[in-house]
Amino acid sequence: MNIEEYFASFDKFTENPTLDALEYIMEKFDNPHKKIKCVHVAGTNGKGSVCEMLTNVLIYSGYKVGKFVSPHLVRYNDGICINNIEITDETATEMLTEMKLVIDEYNDKNEVPVKWFEAITCLVYIYFERQNVDIAVIEAGLGGTMDCTNIIDPLVSVLTNIGYDHMDILGDSIEEIAANEAGIVKENSDTVAIYEQDITMNIIKKICKEKSNNLHIVRKEDISNYSTQDDFQVFDYKGYKDIKINLKGRFQTLNATEVLETINILKDKGFDIQNDAIYAGLSTVIHKARQEVLCKDPLIIFDGAHNEDAICVLKESIDLHYKNYAKKIFIISIINTKDYRTMIKNLCTDKNAIYIFTNGIDENMYVKNDELCAEATKYISEHNILAKELEDAIRFAKEEHENQLIFIAGSFYVYRRTLEILRVAKLEIKLILY
Repeated sequence: MNIEEYFASFDKFTENPTLDALEYIMEKFDNPHKKIKCVHVAGTNGKGSVCEMLTNVLIYSGYKVGKFVSPHLVRYNDGICINNIEITDETATEMLTEMKLVIDEYNDKNEVPVKWFEAITCLVYIYFERQNVDIAVIEAGLGGTMDCTNIIDPLVSVLTNIGYDHMDILGDSIEEIAANEAGIVKENSDTVAIYEQDITMNIIKKICKEKSNNLHIVRKEDISNYSTQDDFQVFDYKGYKDIKINLKGRFQTLNATEVLETINILKDKGFDIQNDAIYAGLSTVIHKARQEVLCKDPLIIFDGAHNEDAICVLKESIDLHYKNYAKKIFIISIINTKDYRTMIKNLCTDKNAIYIFTNGIDENMYVKNDELCAEATKYISEHNILAKELEDAIRFAKEEHENQLIFIAGSFYVYRRTLEILRVAKLEIKLILY
């Protein structure tokens, strides 16, 4: 079996998602998802950061930890790991060969066939159960209620930032989106959530109350003594002092406090997690494609910021960590399901920066670069705006403006192609995924 070809044979989306396919396939494999202990993470932004930090702490605590995050960045393998070691093609092929019989059986009986994310989620649960992981950290792919991952009964549900994204699926209002994301809340369990605004928190509180779920709220005001030291952000949170995280962006302190609250709950449920593991795990975590330094000379930073909130966080982080760079270049690609007008409005605030808009990696999937340029002229001079293909944009930025700071942002899906372009250009990439 050629894995890439097999995955490519699946449709990716359905208009009216259900969990029927997941439940059918899982039952045929004796419900492996019910045999593994899990933490389930959903929300608009910050899910991946929470998953990476929590996974790292649990690994430092000596546990065998499964991790499933999406979307994958280079190949499907990099989203499916045990102790940060990716699943091999050989192992995946063995399981997919078994799964194909059940998937074909389901497709023969149902009008809507199994989708790509459903198949890979089933693979994840079977893999983690067969490998006998001590705990699995699972990131929801899209929303909560009908997300493919939402057939587990987690020890803890974690809700990160909730904002406007995927409105075509999750709902047009912040209330609808919050209710959908909170679909991961389960009966008689625990939930960790950030208090951002009354409207979303009231919905989360209501759902937790209905399900007799213990809600643990993270508040910004509980973070104190914040400072930056070299590559670290340092802060106190309740009983934790001098916590260090090496992820960029002030918002990461909130994500880290959600991890700390989750750890406290896991400790109450019998997990042995010592403070030295907590401090080590948070200070050494690597989160690929989130303000990741790909190259040092010139300095090229990749961030998958792909919605309004994520763009605002990126800008805040730039002001905090890179304010000494007088000139910057932004290379932007935006998928056509996103609110690109609001993203551009929030991004195009630096009158001295150069903004290069691309067609991404698929002309049918991305907003055309000339449309992005036209929108940008509302906020900055047309002399600071360029339209190029992704490869041309990166080459132009690095060759013509070597002393400037280069950001590549707007979409996770251009990450793989970005690495390929930098490789061909023979730049020294700091972190390599493949």
